[in-house]
Amino acid sequence: MIPGMTGFTLFHVDLSLVGIVSGLVVVLGLISGKNRGGWTALFLSTTVATSVTGFMFPYHGFTPAIGVGIVSLVALGVAILARYRHHLARNWRGKYVITAVIALYFNVFVLIAQLFEKVPALHALAPKGSEPPFVVTEIIVMVIFIALGIAAVKGFREPTAVVREQSARAA
Repeated sequence: MIPGMTGFTLFHVDLSLVGIVSGLVVVLGLISGKNRGGWTALFLSTTVATSVTGFMFPYHGFTPAIGVGIVSLVALGVAILARYRHHLARNWRGKYVITAVIALYFNVFVLIAQLFEKVPALHALAPKGSEPPFVVTEIIVMVIFIALGIAAVKGFREPTAVVREQSARAA
């Protein structure tokens, strides 16, 4: 265990890292038009668990982390409904892709914030978390996730539309 880290914190961090890795596999699959069922279940469940366990840390008042957790859970709720209740039918497909990418982005956003808070070299660059190195890093990551989201929406279209498009090109 890392010195000064409780077992609960380690569990929360592990959930988060599994959520991020599995989320990246899912998003890359969406970009290439593949539905990664098992990876999707792992991503959604560990990301929900990450947000829920985040609320179990001691806090005083409303914090940005609580706000991110709430928004993440709303996005995850939509993604889960779209995937498992509506089976990606019609416009639920796009809602799933967008909310899954948003949930992954929030997990990465928090990871970066934690790295700047906990890693001494990064903390020295942005001790308050509002200095240019932190802000620029978060903006770059947001731009990357916007691009990933656009690519995922384009890549994970309705199968019938893809088949029609391929048939039209072949003719």
